[in-house]
Amino acid sequence: MSQPQIIITGILFITLILFAWGKYRHDIVAIFCLVMGVVAGVIPSEDAFSGFGHAAVITVAAVLIISHALKNAGVVNVIASYLTPYTGNIYIHIASLTLVVTVASAFMNNVGALALMLPVAIATANQANRSPALVLMPLAFGSILGGMTTLIGTPPNIIIASYRAEVSGQPFSMFDFSPVGFFVAVIGLAFITLIGWRLIPTDRSSKDGSKALFEISHYLTEIEIKADSPLLGELLKDNEIFTSDQIDVVGMAQKNGFARPIPLQYRFAENDILLVQSDPSHLQSIVEENGLALLTTASGNFAQPQSENEIMLEGVVGQTSPLVDRSVEYLRIQTQRTLALVGIARNGDAIKTRLKRQRFKAGDVLLLFGDADTIDQRFHELGLWPLAKRPLSLNRQRKVIPALLVFAGAIAMGVAGLVTLPIAFLIAIGIFILMKIISVREIYDEIDWPVIVLLGSMIPVGRALESTGTTTWMANGILQITDGLPAVALLTMILVVTMFLSDIINNAATALVMAPIGVAIATSLGVSSDAFLMAVAVGASCAFLTPIGHQSNTLVMGPGGYQFGDYWRMGLPLEIMIVAVSVPLLLIVWPL
Repeated sequence: MSQPQIIITGILFITLILFAWGKYRHDIVAIFCLVMGVVAGVIPSEDAFSGFGHAAVITVAAVLIISHALKNAGVVNVIASYLTPYTGNIYIHIASLTLVVTVASAFMNNVGALALMLPVAIATANQANRSPALVLMPLAFGSILGGMTTLIGTPPNIIIASYRAEVSGQPFSMFDFSPVGFFVAVIGLAFITLIGWRLIPTDRSSKDGSKALFEISHYLTEIEIKADSPLLGELLKDNEIFTSDQIDVVGMAQKNGFARPIPLQYRFAENDILLVQSDPSHLQSIVEENGLALLTTASGNFAQPQSENEIMLEGVVGQTSPLVDRSVEYLRIQTQRTLALVGIARNGDAIKTRLKRQRFKAGDVLLLFGDADTIDQRFHELGLWPLAKRPLSLNRQRKVIPALLVFAGAIAMGVAGLVTLPIAFLIAIGIFILMKIISVREIYDEIDWPVIVLLGSMIPVGRALESTGTTTWMANGILQITDGLPAVALLTMILVVTMFLSDIINNAATALVMAPIGVAIATSLGVSSDAFLMAVAVGASCAFLTPIGHQSNTLVMGPGGYQFGDYWRMGLPLEIMIVAVSVPLLLIVWPL
């Protein structure tokens, strides 16, 4: 190995470790990787920011904006409204919801499609007396499967198409991903509907959705014993409320912000603050009947809404939410003290500190109190996905057909070659603005800037892997280790390795790293690189084993009550099935 190869390999190795560790945001890690490459001299300083003008970056940003425009127009909501009456049978229920999100994810951002269907899925599960866990993981997996089917369905496909243009002069077109992606999505949808949902752990799927969204072990809030409470002087062990299965006492709040265990012989006193775990429906009646006060994080200058406008709404903290790793004080400042935290649900970690001491994590479910007129805007600003089904304004429903026509026209222009796809999408966005389907402010708000920064930073790193000859060195090393194996075995290996990486690091970063390696292997074998690029595209979209591999998985973790280890139960057989189906299809559609 030459010195530049050693340097870029070392930087890439450290970057992958940081990605997998998850302590630092992916965009920050990507910038670190880029800066280190420039400082070490393997990335020319004049090329350091060339990635931000790359067609893949522009296309990803445009797709995010168009996704929000379609959401504003009510496209998915209207489709979903026709399907909700057919949720009596569990197979039809899961199939209909998953089908809608799969189709929607083919033409809009898959996380956005999932977020639109999330309240619908929870509401229909409650109506059918089913656990939300039965429908939410299939919904998340369906959004990932749908993204495989078109160029714009997921960022890895856009990256692969653009990389092909760099190595061969011709990018993959809009529907080049469909022959393989469509059949993989259909097989995956059939598996999820008929078998997959049965693999969800019994204690998750047996919860009654009509009673509560969360089990008592998942929702933490605070209550204060008032002066007129009948509980004053009563022993904890003799109290039927706190020894029932409706509420669980975590401890007593202390001045240092932590909770201490309460002995069974403890007698309740005035102004005691108890940290309890319960669902909102049980908690409300307990508070009202026993002289208790439900505490929030509202400070003295909290903007108290009018009584008729008071609302409590649940929302999931997204991976790119500004709340991640932030405190309650940050929530207060960002919302101008118009939102107050009432409760928090977090799967996998025990919560032993008071609400005001919490630092939020992606996947947390927050119960927030505020003004009904402004809470939707606050949720949007904070990157929270609401779990309640919110009404859709009539003026936007009327724009469903025009919005679809504009979107279809943009795709047609790109496919016909009249303009490039990024330009076609920018034209569509301009029309959406003129139609007042989306505002200029929303355009900047809806771009997922961490993803843009990640892509713009990692593209020069990928080029450095090629310019230093590192991808060729890696490919030759793999060929030496696998000497004698047929090309199809190496194709399968690239697919499986890409799947594995995508489960632990960002899927876009996975595509940027694996695409050059796949092309280098194909070149060394003397075969077409298209099948290898498509294998990377499929593998980068298959993040089914963990809740951290894809934002869709993280988004449903809290509402579904899932644990970290629940995903592989359905995800592993699904990934095995995808490998078995996609490899023959790749060889047929993109022969070596």
